[in-house]
Amino acid sequence: MKLGYDANDFDDIDRHILSLLQENCKLPLAKIGEKVGLSAPSVIDRIKKLEDNGVIIGYRAILNARQLGKDVTAFIGVSISHPKLIGEFERNIVQLEDVLECHHVTGQHTLLLKAKTPNTSSLEELISTIRSIEGVERTETMVVLSTHTERTQIAIHFDAASAPRRPRRIGEKHVVALKGLPT
Repeated sequence: MKLGYDANDFDDIDRHILSLLQENCKLPLAKIGEKVGLSAPSVIDRIKKLEDNGVIIGYRAILNARQLGKDVTAFIGVSISHPKLIGEFERNIVQLEDVLECHHVTGQHTLLLKAKTPNTSSLEELISTIRSIEGVERTETMVVLSTHTERTQIAIHFDAASAPRRPRRIGEKHVVALKGLPT
């Protein structure tokens, strides 16, 4: 069994399914099948294969942090004094629920964190906690004033025209869009 997919292993139907699931993972399988030109059992098989190969790693609801009292978003650059301490830092940072992301990065900092806290006082406490972790040499915090773009979906390109069309049922109306004319 392959450990992962290569970008060339996907066909346009797989890409279309992934795009639809990212838009709405609660979309019924029959509706997905309708959109990609497959039966629901075929869609289930493809989704299972994508899950088994680690392409789909989970399903989740996207929440509005402000509605839940997390009004402050910040990015915290963390410099670690020695590379052997990075693993220990990463194990500790997982315990801090206000830290949403932890990335090992190049550049000025060793790690870049994304955090959401209720207010600036709780952000200050979080920074203090981070600074107390062994190996943290310094931190630099950038507080987000406003967010223009925050994506949760990966852009997936596919040619919908190449997807097989489902056969029409008897009595079903068929509308053809002519080039240049509105549908």
